[in-house]
Amino acid sequence: MLKRISLCSLAAVSLALAISPPLAAADAIFPSTISVPNGFRPEGIAVGRGATMYCGSIGTGAVFAADLVTGQGSVLVPPQPGRAAIGLSFDARTDIIYVAGGPTGQGYAYDAHTGATVAVFQLTTITPTFVNDQVVTADAVYFTESMRAVVYRVPLSRGGRPSPDATVTEIPLGGDFVQVAGTINSNGIVATPAGRSLIIINSALGALFRVDPSTGNATKIDLGGANVNAGDGLLLRGDQLFVVQNRLNQIAVIELDARFERGTVGQLITSPRFDVPTTIDTFGGALYVVNARFSTPPTADTTYTIERVSGDD
Repeated sequence: MLKRISLCSLAAVSLALAISPPLAAADAIFPSTISVPNGFRPEGIAVGRGATMYCGSIGTGAVFAADLVTGQGSVLVPPQPGRAAIGLSFDARTDIIYVAGGPTGQGYAYDAHTGATVAVFQLTTITPTFVNDQVVTADAVYFTESMRAVVYRVPLSRGGRPSPDATVTEIPLGGDFVQVAGTINSNGIVATPAGRSLIIINSALGALFRVDPSTGNATKIDLGGANVNAGDGLLLRGDQLFVVQNRLNQIAVIELDARFERGTVGQLITSPRFDVPTTIDTFGGALYVVNARFSTPPTADTTYTIERVSGDD
């Protein structure tokens, strides 16, 4: 089980950041690379409470928890027969980790402290299916489906807890959304403030769409002729949208307008440590991505890492 950071450790980190230049201090305290267990086949990551980050296994459905200060970690959710873990999200209201189940057509909720299963959602029985990612809003969890033009909605209670027998709603994607047959379409997803809109990346088109969560009506975000090919995980921070372009080994930083209707592709963040990064989250101002290494044949000994970068890398 992952050891939580002590108050003394947190105080030391805070003191170091206070008396040193922020970037230099952070680089000295937080490791640039965190190892994931060999053979783990990671894809999704999410920052939890404190300095804990979670990472899911495509092949086994396991969830690994890592301490971003020490770089150490352990398996929180053991391998789950018949399950997979693609995208991950953490809900701070309930300390629940939500996981997209890929080809299983399912979504999962796990206790972030114990790793116990809180709920299993059968999102679809239609095949082929690939439940790719999810985002948590005030009253629901929305899951993307890569093989069909739909989004799944799982309602949450007023306190944010899921119900194991919750009624799943399938929301068709309409408007500007175009589905390309036989490949990965809807992938990463985020929600705008107050959950008024969802933003989804269509990996097949390299295009972003703003989606009305109640109707599924999708409006293509105008990037001025640019695209985000190989787009995967998304992170929305203020008016900046970070798009992981997995096989391009880069993160595109998009400056969005106030209505999330238009965007300008600005900085492209790259690193020699990237090896097909897939998903992204942030902690302490830095960005964290997981190297899925899709170009490397997976074996029991294949190494995997989580990488920390800044906007200057």
